[in-house]
Amino acid sequence: MRVAFVGLGVMGYPMAGYLGKAGHEVTVFNRTTAKADQWCAAFGGAKAANPREAAKNAEIVFCCVGNDDDVRAVILGEEGILAGIGEGGVIVDHTTASAVVANEVAQAASRKKVGFLDAPLSGGQAGAENGQLTIMVGGGEATYERVFPVMDCYAKAITLIGPVGSGQLAKMVNQVCIAGIVQGLSEGLHFAKRANLDVAKVIEAISKGAAQSWQMENRWQTMVNNEFEFGFAVEWMRKDLKIALEEAERNGATLDMTKLVDGYYAEVEKLGGRRWDTSSLISRLEAKS
Repeated sequence: MRVAFVGLGVMGYPMAGYLGKAGHEVTVFNRTTAKADQWCAAFGGAKAANPREAAKNAEIVFCCVGNDDDVRAVILGEEGILAGIGEGGVIVDHTTASAVVANEVAQAASRKKVGFLDAPLSGGQAGAENGQLTIMVGGGEATYERVFPVMDCYAKAITLIGPVGSGQLAKMVNQVCIAGIVQGLSEGLHFAKRANLDVAKVIEAISKGAAQSWQMENRWQTMVNNEFEFGFAVEWMRKDLKIALEEAERNGATLDMTKLVDGYYAEVEKLGGRRWDTSSLISRLEAKS
């Protein structure tokens, strides 16, 4: 298919690469043109001057940018995707953003007879690079069925959650759960160290039981070694938690733990950890010791 990808960050760059390797005709746009040039040199696609140009002949346009304002700019702006994509095309937004902006974009797309899916991701940079992302989708079933086989080249699991906005709401659930898991693991590891336990043996024992998690399996060693220079950054996690907390204000959900952990991440930022991995929650505990 003729597709476009807008936003070649740590997630978008490899995802667009999988589209190219799958045989699709890919046009890319990135605000930093050198990154687009690098992508084209690696995968042989075409580079566009703006999102409108990228979308001009595309059947499906994917985008993965930073936040709500970025989504509005690259999709709804004068030189945005909607200005270029033709009737019958589909826009798939992989950005982690709000359900509010998802519905805003969907309504604008509908007026032009363009399909829209909000499809935030879980799996991080490693998942994108290995083509093993989990994708939570909001939108119509017919549009989802059309796009599914294209997205599948960089995913291990894709689920249609419900109508537009449902993908973003599901991603909020994902981030709320991760926040609690990482905080619990941080406190557990901190406690084990203070109790003079052999942390490796503790993890070997408890990771076979109910306490097991992806975070425990993949992050405990780096956490006890104070290694945080990789993975999903604290500043982006705080952006995601802010979205969840704002949505909770609208729907009446009680997110006490999420508020606490967001505050703990603010403490990590004060320690210089704005770009540290989210597992750096343990650093504030160690700093108090």
